[in-house]
Amino acid sequence: MPVLPLPGGSLRERDVAAVEDMDRPDCDLDRLNRSYARFPIVNAAVSGWRATYSSWIKPLLTTAAPTTVLDIGCGGGDVARSLARRAAADGYRLEATGIDPDERAFNYASTAPKVEGVSYRKALSSELVAEGRVFDVVISNHVLHHLTSPQLAAFLHDSEKLCGRIALHNDLKRSRVAYALFWAGSWPLGIGSYIHGDGLTSIRRSYTAAELRAAAPPAWAVEPSGLWHNLLVYLPGGVPDV
Repeated sequence: MPVLPLPGGSLRERDVAAVEDMDRPDCDLDRLNRSYARFPIVNAAVSGWRATYSSWIKPLLTTAAPTTVLDIGCGGGDVARSLARRAAADGYRLEATGIDPDERAFNYASTAPKVEGVSYRKALSSELVAEGRVFDVVISNHVLHHLTSPQLAAFLHDSEKLCGRIALHNDLKRSRVAYALFWAGSWPLGIGSYIHGDGLTSIRRSYTAAELRAAAPPAWAVEPSGLWHNLLVYLPGGVPDV
């Protein structure tokens, strides 16, 4: 087992200067694809989408028509596929579109095993806004901590424009406990991939609930998403208590 690294600043502040290896244009493609392939394991274990689906998305579903979902910054596309499978198991249908501006992510997602109703585009959210697209549900997973302050403002603005019923942005919550547990639990998945090192970097870059609340516009609410994540929620009519 590797030695636990000591993050600068003891996680008291966001390490916005840290760069994840997966984000580097010259990163190793084989390691990147192995990372995408292992994301379903990581997301199923810690990201809380099962509970988010049950609490926030499933109540919106009907048998009358498919519910449309946009996954911004979808990476390998596993969250969109998982949500579509959950909806189908419950007797509903999702038409999920995953978008990512990174051609490597798009290539991986678009060649993954097909799930009915799920498709992918190499695109920015601003392009879909320009097209006048609107989706019932807008989501992202582990995207917010990657963004600069201006990028976050633009990302949330686009989300509001694209969102017909609800937007749900799930991201890591920075804490010493989360850092230590991810270090201890993820290193086997990091062999031959970027998951271990980049996951620790992600936690260092991520927000506490109070920081995310201060960074987001007033129309957005920060809700807990399990022990290790924040859920940034937008409803055109305001966010009710859940």
